[in-house]
Amino acid sequence: MSVPLLDVSLSTDVSTNDVFALCKRVGLEVSEEFAEACRPVIGALDGCAKVIMARDDHFPGPDEIGYPRKDIQTDIDNSLDGGGWATKVRASGGLLMLTCTKVNVKSTQPESNLLQGRTLALKDNIALAGVRCTNGTDLSGWVPDFDATVVKRILDCGGTILGKAACESGCWSTVSDTSITGPVRNPYHDEFSCGGSSSGSARLVACRSVDMALGGDQGGSIRVPASACGIVGLKPTWGLVPYTGILGVSAVIDHVGPMARTVADCALLLEAIAGPDGIDDRQPHINWFRSVPYADEVRQHSTTADPRPLAGVKIGVLEEGFQHPRQDDLVARVVRQSIDKFEELGAEVRTCHVPEHRDTELAWMCTLPAFAFTQGLVLNSGGRKQFAMSGPAALGNGGLSQSTFDVLNTAGQNLYLRGCFLQEKYGAALVSRCTNLMRKLSDDYDVAFRQFDVLVMPTTPLPPCRIFKSRSEGSTSERLKRTTGITANTAPFNASGHPALSIPVGFSPALEDPSVRLPVGLQLVGRKFEDALLLKVAASWENRYDWKAQ
Repeated sequence: MSVPLLDVSLSTDVSTNDVFALCKRVGLEVSEEFAEACRPVIGALDGCAKVIMARDDHFPGPDEIGYPRKDIQTDIDNSLDGGGWATKVRASGGLLMLTCTKVNVKSTQPESNLLQGRTLALKDNIALAGVRCTNGTDLSGWVPDFDATVVKRILDCGGTILGKAACESGCWSTVSDTSITGPVRNPYHDEFSCGGSSSGSARLVACRSVDMALGGDQGGSIRVPASACGIVGLKPTWGLVPYTGILGVSAVIDHVGPMARTVADCALLLEAIAGPDGIDDRQPHINWFRSVPYADEVRQHSTTADPRPLAGVKIGVLEEGFQHPRQDDLVARVVRQSIDKFEELGAEVRTCHVPEHRDTELAWMCTLPAFAFTQGLVLNSGGRKQFAMSGPAALGNGGLSQSTFDVLNTAGQNLYLRGCFLQEKYGAALVSRCTNLMRKLSDDYDVAFRQFDVLVMPTTPLPPCRIFKSRSEGSTSERLKRTTGITANTAPFNASGHPALSIPVGFSPALEDPSVRLPVGLQLVGRKFEDALLLKVAASWENRYDWKAQ
């Protein structure tokens, strides 16, 4: 590698003593000759950095001609729709309005009417230009000046965005009482969780405040709330939907996907948002990437008169998915009864074993903090060829101050400390080992998919728990204990990248109060980029059986 510039005339005050101090901070001893030789290089580097930081950023800003907007203000009503909203707006190929004022956003040249007449909510980690993005935290100083790719695609398809849905603090929690906007209440009982972290998205869909919503999923954050609220939620194949303009945890596990009351609507929204955008570096930057008409394929499959629409489909019952120590017997019974019905639909149903699935929690315990520490917590997107959101990065500035740490929820604080511990004690070696073990997990699932088309298991091992009334209620231990095991069946497929979908299949009593009945979800998992088949299998069950009557 060459040194491109040694012109110290650029404004800098780096001295030899500064070089010595830098080396000491990172545990190095260098000679005076070495320090003096490095001084002009580091001085020039400092000058270059100052010039770069003074330059205008480059980002995919909103098309002011195609989507004109003005007069944006934010007002949050914590009690609105059971805590489901973070910001109420109206945005479509027509008009955008906030709770208190109005904003004009109109698609002057919509490309299709795929979502015409459909209303949507965005999880509050998705950028909508001019509207504050809280990410569920007190760090609410970020107002994006660009739209996420999925936002533009929704508007171009004629969809109407009604607002930003509440999400759990930092997208870290699977229980819906950690968001800065307040607790999000289960639509079947106000005292219980909606799941998380896409809690508001699930609540708003379940209560018919919107037709569909976008959620984010790094360990189950679409599927867990979908299960808790009795709706359909799809974590698409990793890389199928662009994540551009969305706050994430780690690129290797980040997913954005549809949440709706029906499988058909999930397919409709997936069709609108799927495909490469030329920015997300996890997607092929090619023009011939085949667009899949998910909605039409599911519609055609669902309209068949065949009483056995799943004839020829092989479904594997993943037994390890029922073996978590916290697996609730009644949840397992509801799920197994729902699985039996696939035989009535013509599918071949057999037991399946992937031993690595049962042991994934050990690797995931290390993988999540190891991967998320850099990108999700200290907001460093280095090493990626993508759109880097410099606004949030400036707020975090590569680390967490005491004040920043204090406003994180318990799960976020715990994750940060775990990340610090692993980085200090094990470093890159652990990250490398986690990466390889996650690939082994993916390979093991692929072996199972040589025999089966779809794998099935409970979405979560237990029903939603009771929520606290405020973020200050409950000890750290109490808050952490209740989340144990919730993502045992969902997180492995974030690591592997396989598409995974939750559909409601019945009810189960709440653990804290057996008189309260809460939804139970069945998770279906498919081969990578066979999201359409997964949707068809789920639609066949949904079309034949009323989950509320099970």
